[in-house]
Amino acid sequence: MALSDPRLVFGVHSCTVYNRTNSLPFGELKVLQSSSLSLEGEQIALNGGSFRFPWGVEDGNITANVELVVNEMPDFLDEIALGKAPTANAAEAAGNCSALTDKLGTVVDATTGIASVSVKTGSEADLKFTKYIVRVLDATTVDVYAMSDIDFNRGTDKVFENDSLKITASPLTIVASTAVEIPGYGIELTGGSGTINLLTAGAVNDTATFEVRPINSGSSIVTIGGANDIFPAVGLLMLAQQSGSGAMYEIDCFNVKLTGLPHPFNTKAFLEATISGQAFSDSARGGVFSKRAISI
Repeated sequence: MALSDPRLVFGVHSCTVYNRTNSLPFGELKVLQSSSLSLEGEQIALNGGSFRFPWGVEDGNITANVELVVNEMPDFLDEIALGKAPTANAAEAAGNCSALTDKLGTVVDATTGIASVSVKTGSEADLKFTKYIVRVLDATTVDVYAMSDIDFNRGTDKVFENDSLKITASPLTIVASTAVEIPGYGIELTGGSGTINLLTAGAVNDTATFEVRPINSGSSIVTIGGANDIFPAVGLLMLAQQSGSGAMYEIDCFNVKLTGLPHPFNTKAFLEATISGQAFSDSARGGVFSKRAISI
């Protein structure tokens, strides 16, 4: 009888992350460089006297390390590796402008200050993705700054006015109950209902901030590092690439903790993040992981 063909394993197909309680998937990682389970065992040797070799060797602990090297950043990775699920937003046909929020001192005031910031109707195409700062110059005027020019070519082309990242060529005058446009950015500031005096409750150089999303097909937002964030244990289903013969190879890790999610931004390179964790025992399933292989 001839020998059987050797079982060969080639490449990586995907890694599916799933909920351990109900087995429903968080999602599937398809764009990845590797999905690996490394079983590192120790041997405990007994040495004594002048003899150079051990008198005996027994098995020690085995550590089951997991490593994923991924080139995509789906929302569920934040939940399982950083402890916080992002808020997903539906498509926004008119873009989005957050509320104006005081950062230093008092700028926002429904009567004597700036009451609100909003998208200018008809100028939605000019909305640009960045964070903005409004700075008080005197009782009735402000300058506006942007944190990045990454989206300045959307709609009306814009540039920074100077190295301070100011985007207003001239100070904007805040008028009572009237919308004042930030030219070319699709945004307007509306003054309070009374006599405008930004120094009534505030001072020169006080600031307020807001954020803008341009017209989009979807977005997400998350704040990482909360005191009550929880890192869930998950299941990982790793699959090698299907071979030319149709053979397949699968590893199912029952109970995995992943902690940390690097975000390396490198020149002219796709993001590649290495996520590390450890697999451990699942008493309900009677082990740490299972393997399935099929020959076609």
